Amino acid sequence: MEQKRARFHMPGFTINAQFNLVFLNMYRNMPQFFREEAEIASFYDAFSPAVWNGGRTIGGYSCDEATIRNILAAFNDLGMPLRFTFTNPVLKEEHLKDEYCNMIMRLANNGLNEVIVASPLLEAYIREKYPKYKITSSTCKRLTDPELVRQELEKDYHVVVLDYDLNNHFDILEQLPHKEKCELLINSCCAPKCPFRSEEYRLVGLQQIAYNEHMKKHPDKPFNMSDYSVDTVKKNIKCPSRGNNIFDSMKCSHHISPDAIREKYLPMGYHQFKIEGRTASKLFLLENYMYYLMKPECRDEARFLFLHNLERNGLIKIG
Repeated sequence: MEQKRARFHMPGFTINAQFNLVFLNMYRNMPQFFREEAEIASFYDAFSPAVWNGGRTIGGYSCDEATIRNILAAFNDLGMPLRFTFTNPVLKEEHLKDEYCNMIMRLANNGLNEVIVASPLLEAYIREKYPKYKITSSTCKRLTDPELVRQELEKDYHVVVLDYDLNNHFDILEQLPHKEKCELLINSCCAPKCPFRSEEYRLVGLQQIAYNEHMKKHPDKPFNMSDYSVDTVKKNIKCPSRGNNIFDSMKCSHHISPDAIREKYLPMGYHQFKIEGRTASKLFLLENYMYYLMKPECRDEARFLFLHNLERNGLIKIG
């Protein structure tokens, strides 16, 4: 009987590009440490300061064309797709022709890389201008009504990322069509049924636009969102989960454990799983990778070897 595979979509290919390439090399060369069902399917992120980016504000650095080409080659030459988090929900017509984002789309337009979208406006533009890209429907849409989820799954999406509040509603999950297209966010640190989440996505989108404009006009001046709007994520969103880690995530009702993936979700037909953390620390990523992809009895040795390889590559320093 063929082994059911858990396809993990991993966070970060910009500031954590080298970190993830070291881990990817470990995955390819040390399979004995990894769960038999675990498969690294892609890495998701966005090159800064892309105005189409959403979900998390990215900034503090800029990726030029040479950097973009190098990162694309590093992952794509290993057969690994990059998925662009172009999920800004507040884009306008004027943003579609953005030179930087269109450059990214042209450089990566090889049939391997993918795009995650939330804006119907941007989705239509990408489908028309860049038809080679596989398109994923973002969790930023916050579709929690089962009927709306069913409708989304009938559309021409490669993958649909479900809202995490559906993660453990097995009565709903059992009835959804096209389970092979569903992607589950398994380690969210956010509060269940968070009342701020949709508004935060909107404010993050506005902040990304403001940051993009700021970098064009004042590249040497520190960015402060309060200079551009009275409404900011910091001021408006009273998040009870900020700073949470993987151990906090395990206590949430929407948490999905690696054993549950193998014993419940794979047999149901779900095999796409997203690990969040593209703006998180290396320590956060390390522990999530060990938890989800490694055999429990191999985690300590795998962690040691991974840290050793990170230090050898100059990515961390452990005294």
